[in-house]
Amino acid sequence: MELQFGAIIIGDEILSGKRADKHLAKLIELLAARGLSLSYAEYIGDDRPRLTAALARAFDSASVVFSFGGIGATPDDHTRQCAAQALGVPLALHPEAVALIEERMRDVAAEKGEVFEPRRPDNVHRLQMGNFPQGARIIANPYNKIPGFSCAGRAGGAVHFVPGFPVMAWPMVESVLDQHYAPLFHGPARQERSVLVFGIGEATLTPLMQQLESAHDGLRVFSLPSVDHPVHGAHVELGIKGLVATVDQAWPALIEGLHSIGAKWSTEMVRQA
Repeated sequence: MELQFGAIIIGDEILSGKRADKHLAKLIELLAARGLSLSYAEYIGDDRPRLTAALARAFDSASVVFSFGGIGATPDDHTRQCAAQALGVPLALHPEAVALIEERMRDVAAEKGEVFEPRRPDNVHRLQMGNFPQGARIIANPYNKIPGFSCAGRAGGAVHFVPGFPVMAWPMVESVLDQHYAPLFHGPARQERSVLVFGIGEATLTPLMQQLESAHDGLRVFSLPSVDHPVHGAHVELGIKGLVATVDQAWPALIEGLHSIGAKWSTEMVRQA
């Protein structure tokens, strides 16, 4: 089975509209640059039960999931705690993470011309950012050294936790992809091929779509209706995607099926899938 990639994007500020999410589009871009694609995404507010349930599903899947946000040490940051609960393990200070956080605090103190006081209450509290589910490994943060973390799932996948700040999160995602998933990059070529169908609804096209999928293993058939397109008017984009060889094999059957129902359609459109 092809490995799937997913995303969990966390924060009340996203759902309220206070901040616009930028992670989804960027993750799609980073994956596409490596010949990979995103299979699913989920947005979740700062809600512990809901987040714990989502992470439990992620850990029970065979997917590689990137989780954005909520790994700080303020009261509205719940991701570390929810990840531990979803895995059924305790939180524990990660020695390497603690060393990196302390190094960051020393740097900040030096920049301010202050003496680093490791036992000062606020500095002690900052160490909680290295409190990860037991067994986690760190993800280096090239921006400010405060690490993220990765946890193996129960079905062969993994969840990688990065901050909500794009300037930190995106280089960390790239590092995870390049260090751990390079053998998957630019696998067998995949293609999407489609046409715009005019004057026929999706219900009429459904039997043809079902026939194509059942006749060709690994083929995905899709329809995308539009009712008010400024150029083409009402139409349905009908297409198939999969390995290039599979698409090449199935395409004549799609065209023949459109002929058989008297459809009118546009020139074909071809994209990398």
